[in-house]
Amino acid sequence: MAKVTIALAGNPNAGKSCIFNYITGARQHVGNYPGVTVEKKEGLCTCGELQIQVVDLPGTYSLTAYSIDEVVARNYILEEKPDVIVNVADASNLERNLYLTTQLRELGVPMVLALNMSDVARNQGIEIDCQAISKALGIPVVPTIGHKGEGIRELLDEVVTLASNGHHPASFRVEYGRDLEPELAAIQQVIEKQGNSLANKYPPRWLAVKLLEKDEDLRKQKISPEILRALTKSAKKLKELSGSPPEIMIAEARYGYIAGICQEAVRSSVETRRQMSDRLDAVLLNRGLGLPIFLGLMYLVFQMVFTLGEPPMGWIESAFEWVGGIVSGWWPKTSESALKSLLVDGIIGGVGAVIVFLPNILLLFLAIAILEDSGYMARAAFLMDRIMHKIGLHGKSFIPMLLGFGCTVPAIMATRTLDNRADRLTTIMVAPLMSCGARLPIYALIIPAFFPVGLQGWMLWLIYLIGIALAVVSARILRSTLFRGETVPFVMELPPYHLPTLKSVIIHMWERGSLYLKKAGTIILALSVLLWALTSYPKKEKYDQDYQAMTMQTEEHFLAKIRDLNSDLGLAVNSPLLTEAIGAELAKKAEQENYYEHEVGYAQAQERYDHRLQELKEGQGGPLLTTFLEMREKVDQAHQEFDQTVAEAGLEQGSPEYAATEKQRDAKLAEAEQVNPQVYAAVAKFREDLEIPYKERLTKIKQAQEAEDLSYSVAGRIGHTLEPLLTPLGFDWKIGTALIGAFAAKEVFVAQLGIVYSVGKAEEGSEALRDRLQENYSPLQAFSIMLFCLISAPCIATIAVTRRETGSTGWALFQLGGLTLLAYLVTLLVYQGGRLLGLGG
Repeated sequence: MAKVTIALAGNPNAGKSCIFNYITGARQHVGNYPGVTVEKKEGLCTCGELQIQVVDLPGTYSLTAYSIDEVVARNYILEEKPDVIVNVADASNLERNLYLTTQLRELGVPMVLALNMSDVARNQGIEIDCQAISKALGIPVVPTIGHKGEGIRELLDEVVTLASNGHHPASFRVEYGRDLEPELAAIQQVIEKQGNSLANKYPPRWLAVKLLEKDEDLRKQKISPEILRALTKSAKKLKELSGSPPEIMIAEARYGYIAGICQEAVRSSVETRRQMSDRLDAVLLNRGLGLPIFLGLMYLVFQMVFTLGEPPMGWIESAFEWVGGIVSGWWPKTSESALKSLLVDGIIGGVGAVIVFLPNILLLFLAIAILEDSGYMARAAFLMDRIMHKIGLHGKSFIPMLLGFGCTVPAIMATRTLDNRADRLTTIMVAPLMSCGARLPIYALIIPAFFPVGLQGWMLWLIYLIGIALAVVSARILRSTLFRGETVPFVMELPPYHLPTLKSVIIHMWERGSLYLKKAGTIILALSVLLWALTSYPKKEKYDQDYQAMTMQTEEHFLAKIRDLNSDLGLAVNSPLLTEAIGAELAKKAEQENYYEHEVGYAQAQERYDHRLQELKEGQGGPLLTTFLEMREKVDQAHQEFDQTVAEAGLEQGSPEYAATEKQRDAKLAEAEQVNPQVYAAVAKFREDLEIPYKERLTKIKQAQEAEDLSYSVAGRIGHTLEPLLTPLGFDWKIGTALIGAFAAKEVFVAQLGIVYSVGKAEEGSEALRDRLQENYSPLQAFSIMLFCLISAPCIATIAVTRRETGSTGWALFQLGGLTLLAYLVTLLVYQGGRLLGLGG
């Protein structure tokens, strides 16, 4: 089957993506152009006996290299030489769109003009004579409605005709006027005479026009001194003649030519009426209402992403836990296999840490696609443009920075909406300073532990405000130094509103989401495995304490204490009934830990326990044992339901809701007590005096062993090594070790502290961990910890996506090192300044 390549070229918001998606459907993929981070979108379709490869070029207003997008689009056309160019123009704004069309025609490449959004033009009372435009430009012209697929078949027919016949369009020439034409001819003559590589690569007249326009990309190439002298001479002469630089004269002449075409081919209806877009803009761009409406919409997007994304994130987490359980079942629970830890903790845990963000990524880009395709995103940039320009950024930068309050990864990916590389790099660099959701567990742990209730809200507000202020200052510095020379002209346009199509929105959402999985995921996985190794090795062979003996002693003490309950139940003091029943239960649990549910051993352990328990129930005192076990189940259930309600509803102690839930629990316990007060008292004593302290003791033993393992690992040793460096910030090796773990994900900081302080993988509400922190640190140190976690090195996912989006390991390392250095300096200043003021330390 014969194959041809077509390239879609056009202004931003002209509807190229709609036509591209309609033509290619699912047969498309996204990559990057070599050496740059500009997206390269390609797809395939079949038309008769011809296979068509479609390339969607970056949106551009002209072929003059003001931006990287324009350079990429122009170089592709000139160097790759596609068989046909499809120039997609907005029919409702034809005069501006034809500026690019005339430049493409001057290249002399085979092309078709697609007058897209022709329905919008009709609704605005605009009538276009396609034949007249075709005659003037010497190329086929086809009216289309991209999002509905109208005119696409006719467009492809014209493409096939051009490609099959090898047709080259008629010669085309814009007359630039009596002052410009002689100078262009003189420059063209010098170019042809020199016969260098530029003349062989580009049409001589087109090259003369571009050089006179001061095209930066072309001027960077090797140009002979003769050509440079001719350019200088002509530019000086033209400036003297008109008082304007040559590039302005060329633009005016080109627009004059376009105006002549439109005068002949475009008719507007006599009736002028206010269009729907104008009526919507009167509200959405209103000086008083526009910004609140925009912020409200962004709040709704934010809430949708992290509210609707939570259930599927939970499903993904559960799925990976299930997979991890299956893999764990391949080894006994007591096994210390390195391969098991690598698979479960390193690889499965690492992959899960990546994929768990996918619902948020997809929902975020679904919302962005809807806002972009509807035309509202351009309005948002317009609203924020004035404010953002004060810190050296474009209005579009506000949206990624706002999304950074949820998660920095999708925020950095959202910078793809920025057209200017300098704006994009600056936004990527400062995005981590927005307090993402992963930092909230850190704040929620520390603030209640060190600050009174009246100050807690203010402290959280202050931390967020510091992040915003640092982002503003950093952005201003970056745009004044590293990215100072990259500011380029930007045309702020407001395209007509559209109703987004489901197909286009889904394609936009998925192509970005799949890119996250394919590219960022591999880097995140590798670094997660590395962190696993750092926190797992080397293994300590001889511990400071005999944890196994301590565990056995605790269990023996627990069983011995149960005997005292016999007298409470009216049994002989030496009766082994309750002790043996509880002992059998412990034996069952211990034995089951060595098996997984699908293995025979699990069923055997269950059968042995049930058989022994049945024997005890049928013996002397059996009914009393049955009553005890049933009462224990009722009491446990009442407490579990209470804990679950408090956790799910987020009830705070002292609130009316908490008191009401507590009252319901106490009512259930009182009801159980009335059934048999004697047995209830024994169960309460067993639970409060024996079972809970027993479990807490076992947990502490396990946590102490984990803390010793961590201290001995590479990560722990790094923490000890860094302690002298961290001491001026008010940190010790334990905080340093937790910070190393937080490099994988910020919320891991809390879990790492729980291990270091031997209170388990603590959540943000852990009173035990808060108590331990209060014993070891002051409020000033606590504030310094939050400040450092706010500013310092982003998580693995952020570094990986920065590397992916900038296309440079250097920029990712610059972000990593720069933010870490900034965190150190700011924290040092705050902590040492606080000590000088007598605020603690």
